[in-house]
Amino acid sequence: MPVRTTLRSRRTGRRLAADAGLLVVASAFVLPLAWVVLSALDPHAGLRVQVPDGLTLDNFDAVLKPDITYTPLLNSLILCGGGTLLTVVCAALAAYPLSRFRSRLNRPFLLTILFATCLPITAIMVPVYALFVRVNLIDTVQGTIFFFAASQLPFAIWLMKNFMDGVPKELEEAAWTDGASSLQSLVRIVLPLMGPGVAVVTVFSFVMMWGNFFVPFMLLLTPDQMPASVSINDFFGNRGTVVYGQLAAFSVIYSTPVILLYVLVARRLGGGFALGGAVKG
Repeated sequence: MPVRTTLRSRRTGRRLAADAGLLVVASAFVLPLAWVVLSALDPHAGLRVQVPDGLTLDNFDAVLKPDITYTPLLNSLILCGGGTLLTVVCAALAAYPLSRFRSRLNRPFLLTILFATCLPITAIMVPVYALFVRVNLIDTVQGTIFFFAASQLPFAIWLMKNFMDGVPKELEEAAWTDGASSLQSLVRIVLPLMGPGVAVVTVFSFVMMWGNFFVPFMLLLTPDQMPASVSINDFFGNRGTVVYGQLAAFSVIYSTPVILLYVLVARRLGGGFALGGAVKG
């Protein structure tokens, strides 16, 4: 009995220690979010996390202007939406032969693109800038979209291939027997069955592009083309002061598209492939 009591007390102590550690880690994430939400509704917002004396929407009214919010958000949607679409299409086309055809070059190619994901963006920004100047892509939306897609493509190919490996090849072989081409089987069979994988790549690519400050800041020069990830910098040091309430309100609005995208695809992210009965017989 004393031994069992000692073991129980040790397990209880370890569980309490683990719970306390998790609470500390959770607070590190919750406190900044709490500051953003509370400060957006606080007429006298500061750096401290505090419950406002009175709630107000004046901070939102101050930032909901075409030049402050609407135009930068539209620019972000165009840049990130176009870059995400291009990334998903190219990743699917690149992952398909890597998943379906065996070659000695598959592994070296995957290791090469994995190495490409490890390169810091600052290390390649100078040659990319010089190249864009030569080909007249500097200060253009399409040039920024191309670079967004190129920077996210290596990891997107890795993700897409792993999900594509889970789709049985027998389904494609049946389609090939009926006269379908490889591209038709990819579009009509593989991609619909790996819907959760496509959703993961889409959300991951969009989120990474949405929060990217350095790339559009370097490649775009015209203020009217700047996305929200760059224009949010205007709230820091504007006229020598920082309006924390407006900054928090803009941050809430800026985060909304990403949250909506996740909510829209959440069901697909939680779904399975359900291919167990499709290959029987």
